[in-house]
Amino acid sequence: MAYDFDLFVIGAGSGGVRAARFAAGYGARVAVAESRYLGGTCVNVGCVPKKLLVYGAHYAEDFEQARGYGWSAGTSFDWATLIANKDREIQRLNGIYRKLLVDSGVTLLEGHARLCDAHSVEVDGQRFSAEHILIATGGWPAVPDIPGREHAITSNEAFYLPQRPNRVLVVGGGYIAVEFASIFHGVGARTSLLYRGDLFLRGFDGAIRAHLRDELTKKGLDLQFNADIARIDKQGDGSLLATLNDGRTLEADCIFYATGRRPMLDGLGLENAGVELDARGYIGVDELYRTSVPSILAIGDVIGRVQLTPVALAEGMAVARRLFKPEEYRPVDYRLIPTAVFSLPNIGTVGLTEEQARAEGHRVKVFESRFRPMKLTMTDSQERSLMKLVVDADSDRVLGCHMIGPDAGEILQGLAVALKAGATKQVFDETLGIHPTAAEEFVTMRTPLAG
Repeated sequence: MAYDFDLFVIGAGSGGVRAARFAAGYGARVAVAESRYLGGTCVNVGCVPKKLLVYGAHYAEDFEQARGYGWSAGTSFDWATLIANKDREIQRLNGIYRKLLVDSGVTLLEGHARLCDAHSVEVDGQRFSAEHILIATGGWPAVPDIPGREHAITSNEAFYLPQRPNRVLVVGGGYIAVEFASIFHGVGARTSLLYRGDLFLRGFDGAIRAHLRDELTKKGLDLQFNADIARIDKQGDGSLLATLNDGRTLEADCIFYATGRRPMLDGLGLENAGVELDARGYIGVDELYRTSVPSILAIGDVIGRVQLTPVALAEGMAVARRLFKPEEYRPVDYRLIPTAVFSLPNIGTVGLTEEQARAEGHRVKVFESRFRPMKLTMTDSQERSLMKLVVDADSDRVLGCHMIGPDAGEILQGLAVALKAGATKQVFDETLGIHPTAAEEFVTMRTPLAG
């Protein structure tokens, strides 16, 4: 059968665009359908604008610390300016994504795509056939079904708030909650972070979690653990009243939920093609990203594996290569994926946590360094950094690197290469440090923690 396209991609986010561009580069006839914005969550309402807001929030500390170095200046903050400049940058990136697709020879269809069957898609009433269909529609914030949930916002809306709220409740314990609590607090809002568990960032190394809790508390961020909202009521003056499960009430101007994301499957027509979901509600795929319908594939957040932009990019590349350049195909390696949390201070991590290493049966040695960054020694800031290595005591291989402190993500990227190459603690020890830097601490830790 002759198809209109060799590959039809639904979703122009990071994974979809990567798959489309490379497939077209390999000579395939490719179309991409996108109904919202080019670049997906990451570019528009995710990692890119979030980091811009984190930069903006950190300037409050930068200005304060500058006094220790002889600088003094009157400063003021304008939320509207930050958002307007952020919007301009995102529009620029949208244009870049459009150009990347068009210049690659990809047919861009700006409309909602719906599956008709195993080999056809409908976009705004027009039907197209394809040998392969790739679903890369990403995720969407989920808000619990509580009374008054319509008064809450998510990350989708937070990036477009017309003015900075004065009082903010952030609900959640994942990296998005921690990052936005840091942002709102950094730009001067009175911020509380509510999490239903004992300690946020479940799955991260225990020492990192506890250290961040202590640092955020020192900065004046109100952390409320074992706390959750039962209902939200809008008051006569427009403010919001949150009633907690324990009966307490908190007033706020903004209640921000970061309690998880769901796969974006709305109106996709999966039932028309017989695409099945897994037990968690994500699209089920095999090791080659094929769904229950072999001609239909899925990647990225919609399959619920590792929900990170670089992972979606790698999956998109793997699909394009397997289908159209099989001699270059190699599977995605989900081990040793580095990641960062852009809280204030930042977290960077790669490899196993201490808890994971012990659970997997490793006999471990743990090395830690806690210190006040050199930049802060002439300031009043008492912020401290933490660096940690988790080492297999039998093989000497470094199993995990974890850091909380300035530029943690930048530092951990290089260490991820070392761990991927199988570096041992001896290799770390024999590597000369760059002095004076914070990063040199990772190659100068010599004494393991007792026990």
